[in-house]
Amino acid sequence: MTNREFLVVTTTHDDEARARELAAAAVRERLAACAQVYPVRSVYRWDGEVRDGAEWRVDLKTRAALAERLTAFIGERHPYDVPEVIGVPVVTGSAAYLDWIAAETGGA
Repeated sequence: MTNREFLVVTTTHDDEARARELAAAAVRERLAACAQVYPVRSVYRWDGEVRDGAEWRVDLKTRAALAERLTAFIGERHPYDVPEVIGVPVVTGSAAYLDWIAAETGGA
């Protein structure tokens, strides 16, 4: 597998426990090999006004082939009207780590 076959998919959540639940569910379903959950501060425009709020960011490590399934999975379980789901290609990474992602997501 090449580096370009991997993504980091990011979403955010307004509740830490729910962010962790979403992360664990994605890993359990093998849609991601791992996920990191950490606090962020988001500034965004919604309903015509600029808002500022605490959120929990979830970065999921996965194969590009799973992007559509992971996006749908997040959308089905997310309370936001328009949840953030952004996939960023992995440009470089250790071969052993990328092999591990592939193995944990059923792509080995």
